[in-house]
Amino acid sequence: MANEATHTSTIELNDGFGEVKIADEVIAIIAGLAASEVKGVASMAGNATRDLIEKLGVKSLTKGVRVQVEEQEVNVAMNVNLKYGFSVPETSKEIQDKVKTAIETMTGLSVTGVNIKIVNVVMP
Repeated sequence: MANEATHTSTIELNDGFGEVKIADEVIAIIAGLAASEVKGVASMAGNATRDLIEKLGVKSLTKGVRVQVEEQEVNVAMNVNLKYGFSVPETSKEIQDKVKTAIETMTGLSVTGVNIKIVNVVMP
């Protein structure tokens, strides 16, 4: 982790006591965990390399999540595996609401969009 280049966002606090920086990966983790809590989401979908690494026992909490932060605004893109039998529009809306609320509540940043791509339907 030393010398690792990580993009961070600075949050302005009114107390003037210092600054808070949040790594984009932390925002992606918040988004992924919030989406995973939605009924109907089987899992987050990653690329083949991440899936292979996960099979070796290394879990990635940012799997299938990309965040773009500009100033105090966040745009999120997510790849999701959906459970069979759940409504795509209803589940997607719930994911968007939950992710937006979680990021805004936990970071104070404004979420401008949560784009969801359903990449697979998981059968029971």
